[in-house]
Amino acid sequence: MSRTAAGRAGGRPAADGRTTAGPAAPGRRRRRLVRTAVVALVTGTLTALAPVAHAAPPLHSAPVLAAAPGTDDATGSDRSVTIRVTRFEPRTMTPGATVTVTGTLVNNGKSTITGLGVRLQRGEARTTRAELDAAVTQEDPATTVLPGFRDLRGTLAPGGALPFSYSVTSAELRLTADGVYPVLLNVNGTVDGGQRRVGELRTFIVREPVVPATPTTVAWLWPLVDRPHRGPTGGFTDDDLTAAIEHDGRLDRALTTLERLPRTLPPGAREPVPSLSVTLAIDPALVEELTVMAAGPYAVAGVAGAGHGTQAAAAFLQRLRALAAVHPVLALPYGDVDADALVTAGLTPVLTRSLPGTSAGTAQDPPHAGAPEPASTTSASPSAGSTASTDQPTSTRTDVGAGARILADALHATPRTDLAWPAGGSAREATLTALQAGGVRSVVLGNGGLSDGDRSVGLSGRRAAPRTSVMTSSGRLDVLVADRVLGDVVGTAEKTAGGPRMAEQRYLAELAVLGMEAPAGVPQTVLVAPPRTVVAGPDGAGAMMADTAGLPWLRPGAVSALAAGPAVPAGTLVDPVDAGRLDPTGLAAVAQGVGVRDDLAGAVGSRAGIALQADDAAIARTVSVTWRGNPAGFRAAARDLRATLDRLRGQVTLLAPADGTYTLASNDAPLVLTVRNDLPFTVTVLLDLRTRGTRGLSISNIGPQTLAPGQRTTLQVPTKVHQSGGFAVDAGLTTPSGAPLGQRVEMQVKSTIYGPVSLLITFGAAGLLGLLFLRRLVLFLLRRRRAAAAVPEAPAVVQPPTRSPV
Repeated sequence: MSRTAAGRAGGRPAADGRTTAGPAAPGRRRRRLVRTAVVALVTGTLTALAPVAHAAPPLHSAPVLAAAPGTDDATGSDRSVTIRVTRFEPRTMTPGATVTVTGTLVNNGKSTITGLGVRLQRGEARTTRAELDAAVTQEDPATTVLPGFRDLRGTLAPGGALPFSYSVTSAELRLTADGVYPVLLNVNGTVDGGQRRVGELRTFIVREPVVPATPTTVAWLWPLVDRPHRGPTGGFTDDDLTAAIEHDGRLDRALTTLERLPRTLPPGAREPVPSLSVTLAIDPALVEELTVMAAGPYAVAGVAGAGHGTQAAAAFLQRLRALAAVHPVLALPYGDVDADALVTAGLTPVLTRSLPGTSAGTAQDPPHAGAPEPASTTSASPSAGSTASTDQPTSTRTDVGAGARILADALHATPRTDLAWPAGGSAREATLTALQAGGVRSVVLGNGGLSDGDRSVGLSGRRAAPRTSVMTSSGRLDVLVADRVLGDVVGTAEKTAGGPRMAEQRYLAELAVLGMEAPAGVPQTVLVAPPRTVVAGPDGAGAMMADTAGLPWLRPGAVSALAAGPAVPAGTLVDPVDAGRLDPTGLAAVAQGVGVRDDLAGAVGSRAGIALQADDAAIARTVSVTWRGNPAGFRAAARDLRATLDRLRGQVTLLAPADGTYTLASNDAPLVLTVRNDLPFTVTVLLDLRTRGTRGLSISNIGPQTLAPGQRTTLQVPTKVHQSGGFAVDAGLTTPSGAPLGQRVEMQVKSTIYGPVSLLITFGAAGLLGLLFLRRLVLFLLRRRRAAAAVPEAPAVVQPPTRSPV
C-alpha cells in the first residue's frame, strides 16, 4: 500500500513540485488537482458562511480542512523526529496575532528524511479544567482546523539536526473565541520513499479576553531539599552535594530560578524586590551540611580533606541568605523525615524530635552551641504565620526546635514553623495528630489527599480556593490544598517533550481555563507546590513565576495570605498509598536502632534530648523521604544506623582484672571494680553481678551509679564471704531499664579468710590437740613419779673437810 501523503491530511506535492509516485504519477496528479479544487471550493464556502462569533464552537463540530484531503497517520507510533522548541509566541493570543514557533528537529531514526513540511493544527476550544484534562488524555484532540503544510528546506540525516521556523496567523487557525485550544505541531517527511508523519508535539494556544476578568491568584511554595549526604556518625559518605550546588547543579538551578525573577522598586525603597513572593521550604539538615562544608576541609568516606565543596558551599549559603532576606522561609522537619512512615511504624517520637516548632525538636548535628534545654512537655510555636511573635532571636528561643535555630543562624532569617508540608501531598490522621502535638497549626496537602480535593483546585466545580480544614482527634486542622497538576507541570518542566517552553504553555493553559470557569466577579486562587526533587531552570519554572507576576490575568499571592482567604469544603482525608512509603525492612532496622537509643536515653535521664542530639539527627537523616525511591540504599543506611547505635552501648563497659582474678582480704572486704564511660555525657548505670554454683559469697546491690563522661570510675561493692576458696562471678552493666551496656566480664573471686565453720573446725582441732598434749604430759609426770618411788636410798658419803687454799 502506497500512502503518498500519509502525514499531511491528504498529501501534497513534494517541495520541488514533483510527486514521489511511480508510472501512474500523471493520473494521480490530475485526480489530486481535482480533489484540491473541490476542497478549496468547499473550504472557501464554509469560511464565508462561518459566523464571526466569540463563543466557543461545539466540541464535536466537523473539522475545518484548509489543506488537501487525505488520511493522516495520527495513530502511528514511529515518530523518529524529536522536536525541540525554543520559541513559542505569543504566550496568549489576541485577535489578529500570529503564532511563531522556532526550534530544532532531530532525527533519531536510521533513515534519511527528505521533503520535510510542518504545520500547526488545532482542536476545539476548552473553557474548563475538566475539558482541558480530557484534551490532555485524548489521543489526537487537535484535528478541528488543519492549515496547509509549510515546506522546510534541507534534509535530516540519521542523528542530524535541522533548525526550523514556522508562523501561522490566528485567522488561519480560526481562533474566533476565547478559550484554550489544544494544538499539534505536525512534521511530515519522506522516509524510504513514503511520506508520513515523522514527528509531533502537543501543546496549547491560550486566547484570553481583551479585557481580562478578575485575575487568578497564584501562590508558590518552593522546596530546597536534597538527599542526606552524612552517615550515622556525622561524617560525609560522599561529596555529591558539591555537584548539586556547583554551576548548573540541581540546587544551583533552583536558586538561579529565584534570582532571575523580575524585580520592582516599591515606593520609598532603595533596593528592588522580587515581583512575587515565593516561600522557601528548606530542610535544616541540608543547611547544616552546607555549613559544615563551608567551615573548612572536611572528610569524605573517612578520608581527611577529601571534600572539595568548601568554596561552593560558602557561595551557595551566601546566595541562599540573600534570597531568605526577600522571600519567606518555611522550616521543614530536620532531614525532611517521612512523617507517615514513622507514625505508622510506631516511631512518633522520632518525628517529634525532628520538628522545628517545638522545644522537643532537638535533632541536630553538630549540636547547637548553648542550645536551650527541652521543655518537659511539648510546647508549640505561638505564631500562626511565623515564629516571629517575639523580639527574642530565634537562635536563643526555647519554644522552637533545633531546625528553626539552624536556619536562623545560617540564613539570618526567622523561619515559619507552624506549617507542615508532608511529602507526596497526603497524610494519615494519626500523622496529622502527631504534627499538631508538635506545634503544627496548618498543613499543605495535594488535592489527591482529600476525598473532594478537586473542588479546591477547580477540577470539579467552578470555584478554586486552596483553603479548607479537616478534623483529627486533636481538633480541627487548617489545610492548604496544593494543585497537583500544576506542581507536576513545574516539577517536570525540564523534561517535558519539546522543552520547558512547552511546560510553560501547559501552565498557562491550566490557569487560563481556571479563570474562564470562575463565576463572574469571583477571584480564583491556587497554590503551586512542586515535588521535593524539582529540577528547575529559568526557562521553565522561572518563566512560569515571571508569568504569574507579568500577565494581566494573573497575580502573585503569598502562602501566608492563603489562611485568610475563602474556604471550600474538600472532604475528608484519603489514606495514602503504602507503596510510596519507606521500605518495611529498613524501617524495622531503624526501629531496632531507636530502641537502643531509647535505652541509652534512660541512662542519660532528663538531659537525653540534649545529650543525644547528634544521634537523633542521624536517625532523622536515615528516615528522610528522599529514600522512598531507593529501598536498597535505605536498607543499607538503616543497617549502618543500627550498628552505630549498638556501638554507643559498647562505650560504657566494665573493665576485667588483668589476670581475671580478684582476692578478698577479709570476710567483709569490698569487691573493687573499675568501669569506663567513653561517651561525651554522664550516664547512670546499674551493676549486675551474678555468682554461680555456690552460696559461699554474698554480694550487695549498690543501686544506680553515675559515671562521668570520658572517665574511669571505681565502684566498691560490699561482699560477705561465708567460706574460703574461689567463686565464679559474672559481671556487667545495664541501663536503668535493664538493657546491657558493654561486654559482660567473667572473673574469679578468691578468699583465704576462714569462715565460721572453718574457724569452728580449726578451734576444735586445736582444743583436741591441746587435750591430747595435756594427757601425754600427765602420763609422763605420773611415770616419772612412779620411777622415782621405786629406787632405794644410797648410803651417806662422808665428804672430805674443806681445805684452805693456803
